[in-house]
Amino acid sequence: MKRQNYGFGAEWENKVGYSRAVRVGDQIFVSGTTAINDKGNVVGKGDLYTQTVQCINNIEKALSKAGASLKDVVRTRTFVTNIEDWEAFGKAHEEYFGAVKPAATLVEVSNLIHPDLIVEMEVDAVIGTSDQNQT
Repeated sequence: MKRQNYGFGAEWENKVGYSRAVRVGDQIFVSGTTAINDKGNVVGKGDLYTQTVQCINNIEKALSKAGASLKDVVRTRTFVTNIEDWEAFGKAHEEYFGAVKPAATLVEVSNLIHPDLIVEMEVDAVIGTSDQNQT
């Protein structure tokens, strides 16, 4: 199977040696994604809901570049710095994935790569699963 790497020019991609997304066949794996906007600035300092929305928007761009959409997401993994704020995360996650209902994990971590970041998400997607029935 052919492997395709997708980058977005973030400073950490070359510094650490990773791709924003990797597509192998009909599967796409999106790396840990934070609330950094196109200008390299943190969006929503201290606001878990706003940062989660920015993460998902960034993920959506990566998926689109690789030929998929949020409807193709089969798993989300999320890391937050304060698990007590889970409801703010859950509100954003439900808004974007409520109809898709991917397998999901939410865990607390001590910190992320930048002190103003409070959430990081990664997803796995399988192209073509968006039109399959749910049970």
